[in-house]
Order: sequence, then C-alpha cells, then structure tokens
Amino acid sequence: MITFEEVAEYHLNEIREIYNYYVLNTTISFHTEELDIEHIKASVMNNNPRFKSYAILDENQINGYVLITSYKSKQAYDISGEVTIYLKPDCLGKGIGKQALTFIEGEARKQGFHTLIATICMENTRSKSLFERNGYVQCALFKEIGYKFDRKRDIGSFQKIL
Repeated sequence: MITFEEVAEYHLNEIREIYNYYVLNTTISFHTEELDIEHIKASVMNNNPRFKSYAILDENQINGYVLITSYKSKQAYDISGEVTIYLKPDCLGKGIGKQALTFIEGEARKQGFHTLIATICMENTRSKSLFERNGYVQCALFKEIGYKFDRKRDIGSFQKIL
C-alpha cells in the first residue's frame, strides 16, 4: 500500500539517488551534473509551509517523491504551484505516479492553491501522458530551451485548475 510522508532529513540520501539517476541518464531533469545532498535538501525541504515534499512509500521503502514548489517568486503567483514527481526507475508503470498526483493535488487544495503546473521535457512521453490523463492541459511550449546530451530540448508546461 502506497503512503506519503513529509520529507525529512533521513529521506535525503535516497531522494538524491533517485534524482541523480535522472540527471545522469535522462532528459527528465535538465541538470547536467549530479546534485550533492545540500542542493537536494534545498530543493525538497522548503521553509514555506505551503510548499511541501513527500516521500512516496511502500512498506516503508521509498519509491519516489512528490512535491509542490513555488511557480514564480512574485506574490501574484501565490495561488499557483509547480508539481513534480520522481519515481525510482523500477517503480514506473505501476500506478504510483497517479496515486502521487492525486495525493499532491489534495494537499494543494488544502493549502489554497488554485492552479498546478507541471514542466516536462517534451521527450518524456510517460510524464506527458500521466498529467494529460489526470486533467492537465498543455498551456505552453518552449522550443529548444535546454541543451543536454548534445541536443537542444523542448519543454512544455501543463496546467490544471483545481
């Protein structure tokens, strides 16, 4: 059974391993170098209580993590958040992403968010499909905005009004 636990210090090493897998092997992350533990901590342990990160657990084993971060730093954007999900590669295709998305949308509603945005490399058809199946609509396309693995990459923004 999948459960969610707010990210704590003891989750950080596994979260770092998950994230750095995507850094080194995919275009899912646009980082090109591995992140150290301090950078991971800064990205998943926010001081603002509205922006939370959760470990995705199955029998106390981390399968991934899901988070809401600030969309932009200007106050008018406070009704919006950016949603991100990272799963261990061997946990893909098991419905965990959908469970994580449903969970984080519920948390977003509790925190008073109006809109959630997912930013996805357009080659990541798995994530695009997950978000579209769950009511997110592509609202932007940025052509050749990133450069990774010797190619320019496009990203799309997908939005859901809660």
